[in-house]
Amino acid sequence: MRPRLALMQVEAALRGGLVVSCQPVEGGPLDDDEVVCRLARAAVDGGAAGLRVAGASRVRRVRGAVEVPVIGIVKRDLRDSAVRITPHLQDVQDLLDAGADVIAVDATQRARPVPVQALLAAIRGGGAVAMADASCLEDARAAQALGFDIVGSTLSGYTGGPVPVHPDVELVRLLAGLGMRVMAEGRFNTPAQAAAALQAGAWAVTVGSALTRLEHATRWFCDALAGAAPPAASPR
Repeated sequence: MRPRLALMQVEAALRGGLVVSCQPVEGGPLDDDEVVCRLARAAVDGGAAGLRVAGASRVRRVRGAVEVPVIGIVKRDLRDSAVRITPHLQDVQDLLDAGADVIAVDATQRARPVPVQALLAAIRGGGAVAMADASCLEDARAAQALGFDIVGSTLSGYTGGPVPVHPDVELVRLLAGLGMRVMAEGRFNTPAQAAAALQAGAWAVTVGSALTRLEHATRWFCDALAGAAPPAASPR
């Protein structure tokens, strides 16, 4: 397995590029270690500059198969907290052991089992690049003050209320204006939206559902067809 990439190497690899989130629908037909590894390899073959992978075992497997930076997370459904992304110190350690180049954590201001500062210290102590998944400007400012290397718009629209249809390009613009290394992430489902994120100042763009969640992308097409005008009657 290749050595873990340093921040300067991650910077050079990802700036202006596409990160593909290889996270199939949980429990779906594609939710399989080998499938995820193949999705990752296919994404790199298509030009992906980096990958985002959930689960330490999958991070280890993918990192052994590709040369691009791998952003690792652990997802948990906790009974006493709405925080899902890398909430525990053991999650950070597992991702470090798996070789993640970048480790992302939920950096929202919600009740959580471990302070964000402690998670950041563990990531730093293990020699990985630290990414904060934010939901709003306040989250991002706090993460910037703590010293996170990357701040993502990942959780915008996912901390309460109906989930918006469109990505939060305005949040990307605000964060970039504060001099952050911004990962645009969350509902960037078309090439045009990804390009708009870079034009708004994003450092890189992560795309997931449109590329690796076939159930979601298929449903978009089916819904569009169902809402279209009925076809003309067949000639007799």
